[in-house]
Amino acid sequence: MPCEHVVVALGPVDAGTVVPVLGERVTFVTDPTAEDLAVAEGAIVRADRQVDGDLLARMPRLRVIARTGVGVELVDVAVAAARGIPVVVTPNSGSRAVAEGVLAMALHLTKRLSPLTELVREGRWAERATLPVGDLDGATLGIVGYGRIGRRVGELAAAFGMRTLAYDPFSPPPTEVARADLGDLVAAADVLTLHTPLTDDTRHLVDEHLLARVKPGAILVNCGRGGLLDLDATLAALETGRLSGAGLDVFDPEPALYHPLFDHPNVVLTPHLMGMTRRAMTLTFADAARGVADVLAGRPPAAVADPEQNHRKATA
Repeated sequence: MPCEHVVVALGPVDAGTVVPVLGERVTFVTDPTAEDLAVAEGAIVRADRQVDGDLLARMPRLRVIARTGVGVELVDVAVAAARGIPVVVTPNSGSRAVAEGVLAMALHLTKRLSPLTELVREGRWAERATLPVGDLDGATLGIVGYGRIGRRVGELAAAFGMRTLAYDPFSPPPTEVARADLGDLVAAADVLTLHTPLTDDTRHLVDEHLLARVKPGAILVNCGRGGLLDLDATLAALETGRLSGAGLDVFDPEPALYHPLFDHPNVVLTPHLMGMTRRAMTLTFADAARGVADVLAGRPPAAVADPEQNHRKATA
C-alpha cells in the first residue's frame, strides 16, 4: 500500500508506539531533515521543542501539530490557527502520573524521608526522636486548580484519609469542596498543591502575601507551572518555619536556574518528570499519534489547544 502522508517527530518520540497508531499509509520520520519538514503533513512535538513562525514557514504542507502534554507555551498557536492547523494536546495521558507525583512529594516531606535516611546512614539512631514524622491521615489538602489533575489528586488523597478543599479561579469546584477565597484555602491546608494554568493573572499567585496566610507548618507542592510560585517568598517561608517543606517538579524557566531554595534541607526537587513515567509516556505518544491520524483522515481530534480557532478540519 503506497505511503500517502509524512509525519515527523520534533524531539525524541517512540516510533514503536506511534507507528501502529498512525497506520500503514504514513511514513514516520524520527530525525527529520529540511526536506522531510518541507513535505510533512503532521508533527508530533515534545514539550521542550519550540514551534514558532519560522519553523512553521519551513513546513508549508503541515496540517496538524500534536503536542505531548497540554502546555503550548512554546507553540505559536496563533500562527497555526491562521493556517488552519489544529494544535492537538494530550490532556488525559499524564494526569494520573502527575497526581501520583504530588502524593509522592507530600509523603516524602511529611514522613521526613531524606533527613531520616541521613540519620540512619550516619549512625545517628539515638537522634531519631528529634525528627518528628507527620501524617496525611486526618490532614487537609488544599488544591489550587480543580481540573483533571487536581481532581485526581483529591481522589488519591481520600484514600489516605485526607480532607480535600479546592479553589479554582476559572471553574468553581463542587460545593462540598469549594473555597471561594484562596486565602481561606491556604489558611486551612496542611498540604497545598498547585494545578491552575499559568496566565498573567496567576503568575506568582503564591507570593509573600499569600504565604503569610499559610497554615504554620504546611507543605507546598508545585507540579503545575513554575511561574505560579515566587521562589524567594517560598524560601523565606521555609526559613521562618511557616512552611515545613516544599516539593517542586516545575520551574520558570526550564531547565531550572539555580536558586538558594534548592539547597534547603526540606525541599525535594524533580526535573519536570512527574508526568513522564513509562506508562504515561506510552499513553501520550499514542494519544498524540491518534490526534494526527484523526486530522489526516478528516476527523476532528479529541483535544486541541484552542477549540475556538483550531477545532476544524485543516486545509490540505
